[in-house]
Amino acid sequence: MSKIVVDTSIIINGQLIAQIESGHIQNSEIIIPQAVFDELQSQASQKKEQGFIGLEGIKKLKEISNNFGLVITIHGAHPTSEDIRMASAGRIDAIIKDVAKQNQAILYTSDYVQHLVAQAEGLESVFVKPISKNLTLEFLKFFDSETMSVHLKENMPPMAKKGKPGSFNLTKLDDEILTKEYLKFISSQILETTTFDSSTVEISKTGASVIQYNDYRIAITYPPFSEAFEITIVHPIVKLTLDDYEISEALMKRFSDRAEGIIISGPPGSGKSTLASSLANFYHNTGKIVKTFESPRDLQVDPGITQYTKLDGSFDNSADILLLVRPDYTIFDEVRRREDFRTFADLRLTGVGMVGVVHANSPLDAIQRFIGKIELGIIPNVIDTVVFVKDGHIGKIYDLELVVKVPTGMTESDLARPVIEIRNFADNILEHEIYTFGEENVIVPVSKKAPKVGIEKLAEDKIRDIFRKFDPRVEVEILSDNKVKVLVDKQCMASIIGKGGSNINEIEKLLKIHIDVVEKNSNSDNSSGDLPFTFSESKTALSLTVGREYSSMHADIYVHDKYVTSVRIGKKGEILIPKRSEASRTLMKFASSQSDIQIFLKDF
Repeated sequence: MSKIVVDTSIIINGQLIAQIESGHIQNSEIIIPQAVFDELQSQASQKKEQGFIGLEGIKKLKEISNNFGLVITIHGAHPTSEDIRMASAGRIDAIIKDVAKQNQAILYTSDYVQHLVAQAEGLESVFVKPISKNLTLEFLKFFDSETMSVHLKENMPPMAKKGKPGSFNLTKLDDEILTKEYLKFISSQILETTTFDSSTVEISKTGASVIQYNDYRIAITYPPFSEAFEITIVHPIVKLTLDDYEISEALMKRFSDRAEGIIISGPPGSGKSTLASSLANFYHNTGKIVKTFESPRDLQVDPGITQYTKLDGSFDNSADILLLVRPDYTIFDEVRRREDFRTFADLRLTGVGMVGVVHANSPLDAIQRFIGKIELGIIPNVIDTVVFVKDGHIGKIYDLELVVKVPTGMTESDLARPVIEIRNFADNILEHEIYTFGEENVIVPVSKKAPKVGIEKLAEDKIRDIFRKFDPRVEVEILSDNKVKVLVDKQCMASIIGKGGSNINEIEKLLKIHIDVVEKNSNSDNSSGDLPFTFSESKTALSLTVGREYSSMHADIYVHDKYVTSVRIGKKGEILIPKRSEASRTLMKFASSQSDIQIFLKDF
């Protein structure tokens, strides 16, 4: 009778039973090293599914042994605490080989490294390659073309999310209550696939496992981690390209030419990873070398894109390898832990184009998550574009830039400091500023100016009146007690400044302040907009009705862009101009129709 020693790998993957049932092993003594038995018992005690599968395999082995003329024995000593501590370094494998040597037995294994080492030591060894079984996995019956994820929990009916990102419903799949035994059966099936190329164990902890099976991401949890047995399977149902998104020409140019520090943010299930996959494929198709950092590796990317996970439990170790393969872009899925943010920043500062996926309820929250994890001043060098995704669509986009200036709302020039400006990419309007205030880093919203009151309002009105003869739509911004900014149309600037600056110098001497004359652009706020109105005439007055919402406010009246008068709007939103007044005579003389008259609010 020949002697065979088996290790844990061939027991767990079921190939030992397969070899026996196929007739390759019979009339033999099968020796199970005590270290193998203890290792499986330890895994089962830690609630790891592999331990249960292995013990079930030994149990079945003993049940069928008589039918094939087999004798099952356990040999060897119990491993010491030192052996267990050094198990990851191959100590248990060495004990198994020693048992084979002592019994002059043939080693059967599905671990190729164990097989090579045994042969190098002169030990007869048989390598049994894991063979994919034509299993019909039980969980697949819960999926159809509209199922995004399936949620199976002990003592609950099966549930599924059906629809698409941003538009889905939680649906009961069946009224039957799921039992713990049924979920264990599904779990065992899934774990059996992990010995094949189509499936990998991404995370294995006490009470939880994450397996990537083809494009299904499977999370299995059980006590003590969760209070009950639960299996969650997520399956992407949408694979998009950038052409499927409503992307403006400016944003596409940004992605193509400049953006190399991109953050894709959004709440869970909003479609962040789908957009990240689309960007990865876009860069790959433009001839770039693209890699990904993922744990688990579930992005749907082209075969030419290599997907990396944590090396020795850390993306920091993965980054050391990444720099050696010289990628142009790296897609960092799920930037979450403090060390992830530092790794992202380090890679970006080395010149690698980075696309990071961050869970956040707003694009501002995504930026906020970087504050405190990396130095404030280098954030714009790490992030240049923040894209917010919601319901599968691209929403707000932010552009970041570092400038040195006086923060908005402050006036004294000695308060200037480095400020990170956060602008809306669509219209380039400044929305937030990040800077150091005292010992704190703060994000301050930049809102429209509050209504002026008191002396500041009077001063602004006085300055505006002086410049109205040059530009009726002049805008005035008071910067400090002795400095103002005047925004006028381009064609009016020459007459305001005068030859050699003579006109503006006279005005500055008159007002005793410094005046910056600035050209208005499309982004300037024109708060004193032209109000729509209806015109009517009575025996004694001209009536201009603008609406009750403007009641008690002040307005200026122009005809052909020439200032006529300032008035107070009545309680009913009506402006009455007596016919005997100079203003009425001017309107009647120069206005041939209602369109020649313009009304501008003064209260803004």
